[in-house]
Amino acid sequence: MILLGGIPSESPLAFLANALEERGADYRIFNQRQSSDCAIDLDIDSRGVTGELRFDGERFSLGEISGVYVRFMDDRLLPELDGEPDNSPLRRRTRALHDAIYRWIEVAEGKVVNRSDPQGSNGSKPYQAQLIARYGLRVPETLITNDPEAVLAFREAHGAIIYKSISSVRSIVKQLDDEDVTRLETIRWCPVQFQALVPGTDVRVHVIDQDVHATEIISDAVDYRYARRTGGSTALRATKLRDDLAERCVALTAGLGLAFAGIDLRIGPDGEATCFEVNPSPGYSYYEANAGQPIAASLARYLDEV
Repeated sequence: MILLGGIPSESPLAFLANALEERGADYRIFNQRQSSDCAIDLDIDSRGVTGELRFDGERFSLGEISGVYVRFMDDRLLPELDGEPDNSPLRRRTRALHDAIYRWIEVAEGKVVNRSDPQGSNGSKPYQAQLIARYGLRVPETLITNDPEAVLAFREAHGAIIYKSISSVRSIVKQLDDEDVTRLETIRWCPVQFQALVPGTDVRVHVIDQDVHATEIISDAVDYRYARRTGGSTALRATKLRDDLAERCVALTAGLGLAFAGIDLRIGPDGEATCFEVNPSPGYSYYEANAGQPIAASLARYLDEV
């Protein structure tokens, strides 16, 4: 049996459920919003992992779960917990349940998309960039500083530069303009990541095991994800990577210990790719819906095939 975890109405989960349905695969969805009616018994010792998961009136031996896809939201933000005190019994029980599930999938046999430990590199973009470079992909020239003078020198050296989040927290990528320069003193309180603006065309690559789905993004915005906010436009279309570049993306995903990844590339005028980051829990449905990419089908096949 294949276990999906998260909010069933969220499109990545819903797309995958539909793909598994089309394959006739045996699967169940653990709905986070019904956590109060769920339970897990977990025993880990030298013999391996045993236990039982119970939800929706069914009981499943952990040993019969052959594949897992988990896309949990922060359980502290579940609507069912609105108004609950921070240390209420319901909050403690919900946290303990999610913690136990996360602990299980770290050591579970079978296919897991994705285990928590390998996702850790995305918590520090500078650290992840060092790992990316080991797989033959360029990374942007980067400066992390709280010194305004260093930023001005970096801008002088590279011309156009951008700034964005260092952590896994999503941020809007913006080009540093003259108005931003007048506010540079504020970075003295917190280091900020600046990068040389890389020319070229954005390509989001989804890798599932050996499957590679590349989507070209045509946009007039610095950050195409937020083009509508600035009155810009974005168009997506399926494309094909050069064989050597596709192989590097597959090797990078595997090297990071991931079964599934969303890789953000920009293909420059010279045809070479610069890699900005690797997302270990990509919201792939946007690319599937707008470019016809069969990403959910690849995920379903990976989880379902022995």
